Amino acid sequence: MWGEKSLDLLNFFDFSQLQLILVIIAAFLIGFSKTGLSGMLMLVIPILADAFGGMQSTGIILPILIVGDLFAVGNYRRHIDWGNIRKLMLWTLIGLGTGLVIGKYINDTQFKITIAVMVLICLLILIYSERKGDQLQVPKKTWFYALTGILAGFATMIGNAAGPIFTIYLLSMGFKKNEYMGTNAIFFFLVNITKVPLQVFVWQNITWKTVLLTGCVVPFVALGAWLGVKVLKKINEKIFRYIIITLTAVSALKLFF
Repeated sequence: MWGEKSLDLLNFFDFSQLQLILVIIAAFLIGFSKTGLSGMLMLVIPILADAFGGMQSTGIILPILIVGDLFAVGNYRRHIDWGNIRKLMLWTLIGLGTGLVIGKYINDTQFKITIAVMVLICLLILIYSERKGDQLQVPKKTWFYALTGILAGFATMIGNAAGPIFTIYLLSMGFKKNEYMGTNAIFFFLVNITKVPLQVFVWQNITWKTVLLTGCVVPFVALGAWLGVKVLKKINEKIFRYIIITLTAVSALKLFF
């Protein structure tokens, strides 16, 4: 019975079996990253870009991300700092617009390379913040808000890879765990919702089939979100992060070849 249903899904979405498995794994990891370790998302991005192509992969990931955002907002909605979100939003929209235009006029090979570059830059930022820890300090100036917002907007538009950039911003503001999770969740929910019409009408990489695919993998997002909340309290977070960073770097470098 499961084999017949799986075959029907493959035919309907025009996927290979490997592609379907990767989407299911991605949905689980997205749910996990939204309520647990955000670094898990970085691993998803280059893997799906390699499996589906640069632009198509962003269309597949975005609706699933929004489902994950809803779980995260539901869990941490009482811990949102709206003031810091407002400081970044205008600059983030500028970054989104820049990424939208560039993405429209480059071919898929260039798109995948751009995703790889953004992922690797974000990984370097993540490693830097890990090494600095509590000693991390950034200037609380308008130019820093502008730079952070534009980079985050561009990275999330091109490859859904802005997590480490926004993490640096939140950690530099001295956010505690719950405030970090709540503000991070609502920021990316708002940004991702904004991206939907841009990708539907300009890039045209989100269709009704993409939405149906998201509906099919919601249970895997929910499972990942539930485990993210549970597992975060019980694992050695630093070791786990370095494993994810290593795997993500290898996956991103593969996009160059």
